[in-house]
Amino acid sequence: MSDRPAPVGILGGTFDPIHFGHLRLAQELAEQCGLAEVRLIPTGTPPHRAAPATPATHRLAMTRLAARGNPLLAVDDREVRRQGLCYTVDTLTELRATLGADASLCLLLGADAFRGLAAWSRWRQVFALAHVVVAARPGYGLDEATLAAEVAGELEMRRVSDAAPLARAAAGTILVAEIPGLTISATDIRTRLATGRSARYLIPDAVLDYIALHQLYGDQ
Repeated sequence: MSDRPAPVGILGGTFDPIHFGHLRLAQELAEQCGLAEVRLIPTGTPPHRAAPATPATHRLAMTRLAARGNPLLAVDDREVRRQGLCYTVDTLTELRATLGADASLCLLLGADAFRGLAAWSRWRQVFALAHVVVAARPGYGLDEATLAAEVAGELEMRRVSDAAPLARAAAGTILVAEIPGLTISATDIRTRLATGRSARYLIPDAVLDYIALHQLYGDQ
């Protein structure tokens, strides 16, 4: 029996706003992969897309409200505090330095994010710092034909069939895990709120109340 601590999951995103799709992904992968916790990391200034219109302080506050009461979820504000662009490899490097060389880290990605991995800064370094767990919805498995050749090569070399290897090593494998198909979009939520429609049951009530209190998303 291994004395290694359970892996730590890392889930980043703009969380503009955080919704039940994000939260269910975190919960499902925590259970499937035996994670000790999932750290939710709202990004500050993302490098591959326009900066979110919603200030990072609001997105961080909404993430904290969404995670409240779930012992599996922890909120990490390091990217909100960081000056300049936020690169995942830098965040993983910081976490590795904090948690130690032997800690198992699992970067949790949606299938679309994984398909775009080759566009990330220093993307191959990710595998030296963490495992990658790709969330695939039923009927929408990860089609290797849609991947860039270099990403497909990494998947072929590193793919494991179950979560056991995540706990045995600190980094380096790829697991594709099927999760429930909650097709909730932050873009759709923002549009609903901007046009006076309800987003109830798409996001936690505490987040919805925060949005109303601070008059977010009312003028897109």
